[in-house]
Amino acid sequence: QVQLVESGGDLVQAGGSLRLSCTASGTTSSINTMRWYRQAPGKQRELVAGITSGGSTNYADSVKARFTISRDNAKNTVILQMNSLKPEDTAVYYCRVFAGLYGYWGQGTQVTVSS
Repeated sequence: QVQLVESGGDLVQAGGSLRLSCTASGTTSSINTMRWYRQAPGKQRELVAGITSGGSTNYADSVKARFTISRDNAKNTVILQMNSLKPEDTAVYYCRVFAGLYGYWGQGTQVTVSS
């Protein structure tokens, strides 16, 4: 079992920045891919960014060049640095971690970007 705790969500003005953090605990030795998803009201949950155990990254087109995903394996933490935020980035952001055959979700953290 892996438990995830997210933090960093807040209310920010358009053009601002936020840094989301997700820390895993429990059976962390088998963690490989770590991802961030988001879900806006009335919309489906979508993949924002992912990072493999080897450090390869991928991003949704809508966030490329604005968001950066990184990880600290020693701290079992994945970070999402979000710059140049737009009102359309408003959503609940969820961390998802894959360990062995299983995927685990965090509880979500609210990001609200005002225009």
